Parts: sequence; structure tokens; C-alpha cells
Amino acid sequence: MTANESVPPSPRGAALLADPLLNKGTAFTPDERTAHGLEGLPPPAVESLDEQARRAHAAFLGYDKPLNRHIYLRQLQDTNEALFHRVVTEHLEEMLPVVYTPTVGDACRRFSEIYRRPRGLFLSYEDRHRFREILRNRPHRDVDVIVVTDGQRILGLGDQGVGGMGIPIGKLSLYTAIGGIHPARTLPILLDAGTDNEDLLADPHYLGRRERRVTGAAYDELGEALVSAVEAELPGTLLQWEDFATAHARPILTRYRDRLLTFNDDIQGTAAVALGALLTAITVAGTRLTDQRIVVLGAGSAAVGVADMIRTAMTDEGLSPDDARARFWFVDVDGLLTASRDGLSEEQRVYARGDEQESYGLAEVVRRVEPTVLIGLSTAHGAFTEEIVRQMASACERPVIFPLSNPTSHAEADPADLARWTDGRVLVATGSPSPPLEVDGHEVPVAQANNVYVFPAIGLAVTAARATRVTVRMMVAAARAVGRCAARSATDGSRPAPLLPPLRDMRAAAREIALAAAVAAGEDGAAPRAGEEDLRAAVARAQWSPRYDEPSR
Repeated sequence: MTANESVPPSPRGAALLADPLLNKGTAFTPDERTAHGLEGLPPPAVESLDEQARRAHAAFLGYDKPLNRHIYLRQLQDTNEALFHRVVTEHLEEMLPVVYTPTVGDACRRFSEIYRRPRGLFLSYEDRHRFREILRNRPHRDVDVIVVTDGQRILGLGDQGVGGMGIPIGKLSLYTAIGGIHPARTLPILLDAGTDNEDLLADPHYLGRRERRVTGAAYDELGEALVSAVEAELPGTLLQWEDFATAHARPILTRYRDRLLTFNDDIQGTAAVALGALLTAITVAGTRLTDQRIVVLGAGSAAVGVADMIRTAMTDEGLSPDDARARFWFVDVDGLLTASRDGLSEEQRVYARGDEQESYGLAEVVRRVEPTVLIGLSTAHGAFTEEIVRQMASACERPVIFPLSNPTSHAEADPADLARWTDGRVLVATGSPSPPLEVDGHEVPVAQANNVYVFPAIGLAVTAARATRVTVRMMVAAARAVGRCAARSATDGSRPAPLLPPLRDMRAAAREIALAAAVAAGEDGAAPRAGEEDLRAAVARAQWSPRYDEPSR
């Protein structure tokens, strides 16, 4: 701020209560009510934040449907940020499926119907030449993390157009609840390129751009307009790409990963969590990463990203690049990816089998390969059939099976079925929440391979370490830290151990994961070099906790 700029007056009275970052509701003390023109506006009772949180949680439980609970939490977030984040952090396991997947999918589908108040920025194709100007309308000047989507591939639901804004809002609430990024320093963005969803185009209440999606050079121009605006207005801000279609996700990441502080959560976050769960699973199974035979169902950007990260970890552990590639078999709707197939992307061709001419299906791949790991990112519900799973289990003592597609209605298998078909020997992680399994009379938790284990920690890491890039080495370091946190959580020595850390401990785990990524950033030259203890202290300082601050007078 220059000497000629005046400090805007702090809001008072009703305006103060309308500011979700300053509002304390019934927690304003009598002196504060007098000082800030609040007398008579809140009810007479004065509550602590803890008392408010208990009351808010009771109100949350009063709604029986997940979508109604989601709407309640969004309204609470728009009214009182500190209270919202206190409730979410104290009940993270309970709240996560409501704030994010799977309920957020329903919220995206019905975005125009349940829309209440603006949050974030909507950047339309027609305004692409004014993005820098529009970015100046952001609610808060300083931003640490942006999450942007174009709404084209929301979870497994496809094109949701402007309704995709539910994803950046939900993601950023978890950046705060888990990573501790201050809510005022987050910015959700919806890049409105139009929609090809016929139902949305015909819906008179649809709130987005009522045009078909721009493509080709026009679409690339839209992405460049966003990046240029962020570079000019918010240099050094982490830009996370979320739920972009396969045709766009990898090219965008390739184009911008070395230009600014950015990553794609579907490609890199999903991969890091899957690798973390896999490292725990092979520890439980008593095998080595370099010995795994991995079959992947689905060949989109997320699936290839998972393979890329596992392959990097394999080379770190001694395999040659060629030998690491040879540990993977990809299957899509047309069967096994082979070198003779036309139309494969450059990233897919890396994993195309040159030793096979016939493009047979998943069941035959499992029969021939005898995989130790089966990963699903296909959105093909029920694709891991009893026949396929029993075939895999017949040749593998501890089969590792990850049906990772979201939401639950698109999952490749039900964990309970996997446990039954493998006589309880399966090591499983899912994309959406799943109830515990009953194995030999014991209740076994099912790990949810949710990106929440990684992306909030990456935001915390780059903020604390002052990183300028997100590198592959940082993501692999984060994945290994996820595995270490999971191993430490199994304090009773029970088997099978949880493949991922308990969600209730994720704020503490996020600090450890962030530390690992921050150390790797320094080693990679993506951040200033610093000692581990200095970085640990920086991470702790950067992690905001929900609390009330005294409004300025």
C-alpha cells in the first residue's frame, strides 16, 4: 500500500456480522459489542467458539440428507469462517464425505438450484481479455492457493459446467481444515468455457455460460489468459488444476509446470496418495515395490499419473526405466494397450505393450499376468468381478486392489465383496468412503485413497518453504511420508494395518507430509535450502488454526 492509499475503515454493526472472516456471532463479548456497534444485533448470550461449535454440530446432525448437511455447512462457511473450520476440523472423518466426495458430486449437479451466495471468481470465455482486471475483484489481496476447474470432468460425473465450482470451494476448505492455509488466502476459480451437457443447456435455471464448450486454439487461449493474469496479479501463488478432461489435463500440466508454481491434483495428487497406500500395502504383504506386477484399468490422465509416480519410485529403488515400465499393464474400454494400437497419446504409449499383439480384456490380462496389484481408475462400476478377483487371489497371497473411481456409484468393486472373494486377504483402498470390513471376527477399516492426504500438505509445504515450483520429487517425498504416517498409526501391531493415516490425525500428518515435500523442494532447487528443523518450524508457523481474532477498531 502506498502513502497515498488510505486504509479502509473496518466494518461495524451489521456489516461486521456480514463479513465471514470477522464475524464471531454470539462470541462477541459485551465490550466488543459496544465498541463495534453490535449492541442488540446478536442474541444476549455470549458463547465461546467451542460452545458455538457444539451447537453448530448439533444443527448439522439435525439434517438427515447428506446434501442438506452440505448446504448447511456451506451457509455456515459463508457466515462464519472460523466456526465452520472449527466444526470441520473437530469432526473431520464425519464431515469429509459431506464437504467433499461423495456429497460434493450431488452439490455440483444441483449447483444452480442450491446456489446462495458468491464465493470465488467466475471467469468466462468472453471476458478472457479482461481476466487480469477481473482478478483484481478478488475478495482478498493476498492469495496463497488457487484451485481452478473448467467443470468438464467432475469426479466420475462428467461435464457439470458452472456447477463444477463446488469442487474448488470444497478443495480449498480442506486446504484450510487440514493444511492450515488461512481461508482469506484461498481463491476458488471456475473457468467457464461453456458446457456440452444437454440437460444444463436446456435448464432455464442454469447459471453458467449457455454455450457449447470452446475447443482447440480458443480453449488454449482461455487457459493462457488465466495463467497470464495469475502471473501478473498473484505471482508466487500456487495454482492447482482440478477435474479437467483427459484431453486437456496433461497438456496443461506439461505447458505450465515449469513456468509457475502449479500442479494437477487429479494427475499428481491421486498418484501420490495411491503410491503412499501401495507402499504401506507392500510392507504389510512383506514384498518389495520393485517386484510388483501392476494392472491398471483405465488409461486417462489420472491413471497414467498414478503409474508415472509409482514408476518413479521404482527407479528410485533401483529398477532401470525400461524395467520399471515393464511392470505395468494398462487396460481400457478397448482392451490391453498395445504398441500396435492407433490413437494413443504420448503418455499412454509409454505403457503400451510391445510384447503383445492382441488387445484382450481385463479378465484375460489378469489370467496371463498374475498381477500383485490391481488399480481401477475407469469409472466402470463393478468392473472388478468375482471371477477376476478370485483369479488374481489364486496366484497372489496378499492381493492389493484399489478401486479408486469416484463417486461410489462408479467404483470398480465393493470392498466387502473383495474381502469375501479373497477370504479376507485383500489389501484395499477406495476412492470414496467405505464402511469397515469384518475379517476373522475383527473390524478392519477401509482406507480411502483421497487426495486430501496430499494436496493440503503440498499447499502448506510451498507456503512454508517459499517454493517456486512443484516437482515430481516433492510429490514422491509426500507419498513416502503418507506411508510412514500410516505405519506409525498401526500402534497395536494388528494386521492388516491401515493403508493410510487415520483422517482424525490428518492435521498432524499434514505437517509431516509438508515437511518431507519442503525438504525435497530445497534439494530440487525449487525452494531456498534450509535445515530440516528450520523447515519444521516454518511449517508449524504456516498452519493456521480456527480461532477468533479481535476486530480492529
